[in-house]
Amino acid sequence: WCGVFSWSSWIQDGSESDLYKSFIMECPSGSLYLHEFKRMFGVQAGTPESEYMDNIFRAFDMNHDNTMDFIEYVAALNLVLRGKLEDKLRWSFKVFDSDDNGRLDRRELRKIVRIIYKIKKGSVSNETGTENLTVDQVCDRIFNEVDVNSDGQITLEEFVEGAQRSTWVQNFLRLDVNPSPWVHKYLCDRKLLSPKDS
Repeated sequence: WCGVFSWSSWIQDGSESDLYKSFIMECPSGSLYLHEFKRMFGVQAGTPESEYMDNIFRAFDMNHDNTMDFIEYVAALNLVLRGKLEDKLRWSFKVFDSDDNGRLDRRELRKIVRIIYKIKKGSVSNETGTENLTVDQVCDRIFNEVDVNSDGQITLEEFVEGAQRSTWVQNFLRLDVNPSPWVHKYLCDRKLLSPKDS
């Protein structure tokens, strides 16, 4: 779901050497811990962004050893910065699904919505921009958009298909969390990210 396999050939062709050197400089053990991951993205402890990064880290820690190796880190960068909409939605669902049961209930959704809401400083409006929405209104709106069978739970398929249909949901999920300058420089040099995005 996160593009590890699609990037395996890129990793093997030697073009990753500069990024790998930077990765090892940042975390000499070769294992990236949560606090180092947050530092790479310039996220301060105790902020809404920090809380969100906890969920991102958990989603990318594929072997659940509480660290991220280089392959997992590259997969994270690929998805966050270059991933297709469907891949990003699948990843977002994994971040939201804290008990990994393949369904989102209102409690799980509300937890993440609350964090995103804080990151956006409460500035979440309807399509026309005429009404500022509360956390509960955002949750209601997402359920209305994606819970097709109205059973009070959102499956992965409902989430992906509903969000692809809804520009409003896509805009709500979009966050500007940028990696530190050495990652940006590498990605710009490799034309993986345009300088205007940095």
